[in-house]
Amino acid sequence: MSEHDTSRRNFLALSAAVPAFMTMAGAAGAQTQTEAQETLLMPGVGKVAIVTGSSRGIGAATARRLAGLGYAVSINYLTNAALADQVAREIEAAGGRAISRQGDVAEPDAIKALFDANEAAFGGVDVVVNNAGIMNVGPFSQMSDEAFGRMIATNLTGSFNVLREAARRVRDGGRIISLSSSIIRQTPAMTGAYSATKAAQEIFSTALAKELAGRNISVNAVSPGAVDTQLLRQHGEAALRGIPEATPLRRLGQPEDIAHVIALLCSPEGAWINGQNVFANGGIV
Repeated sequence: MSEHDTSRRNFLALSAAVPAFMTMAGAAGAQTQTEAQETLLMPGVGKVAIVTGSSRGIGAATARRLAGLGYAVSINYLTNAALADQVAREIEAAGGRAISRQGDVAEPDAIKALFDANEAAFGGVDVVVNNAGIMNVGPFSQMSDEAFGRMIATNLTGSFNVLREAARRVRDGGRIISLSSSIIRQTPAMTGAYSATKAAQEIFSTALAKELAGRNISVNAVSPGAVDTQLLRQHGEAALRGIPEATPLRRLGQPEDIAHVIALLCSPEGAWINGQNVFANGGIV
């Protein structure tokens, strides 16, 4: 065979191989693009979140939202196992992963057990949403020691317990988010004790963000305005009166409104927000 024939044969073989190579490269490129799109749409895939007080209200909405972004979620509750289990079942029915675990945030051992159960189920934790809280309001002169003490135990000591364990266990690159309240900028009469416990969340978050420097963990607070939850409605319709009219967006907040803000802080787009208190209240303050 002449040198010319050999060259021509090699050229034909190469020409035949090029389309197959391009097809393989195109398929690999398409797969890479698809994976990138999935990561963008579901940044929580392969990650784990713990949400305290998540059997209802803002906590339940947050658990559902994070699960929708791909996070495996540990749902924490104090008394209502049925509601917590229902949230877990809804997440699983939608293709997600979730467990529910009882625990009083005011008890350090209960918080350690919550994190232990989460690790046993999912291997670790990337996001902690410190949401559990109670609201007792009334004049200083009439608030009982019991009402005040329970609020301190849940909102202040409970938050400390959760944040301490989060600081120890959240993986590098994670997120820690505490629920404060827009009421700390309003401080209306009869909310002084409650407002004080919520103002602490801002201080906790700012300090912890600095303590965790170098680990690429962001720590923030979120301050909802009036949100249509049992926490607000337990005080009667009078507690709701006038709020929509006083809000520039002319409505009460919904739990999902706050869950979306929390999801943003957990996302890659929220990575540069750190040590802040994000107010989400429709413009009321």
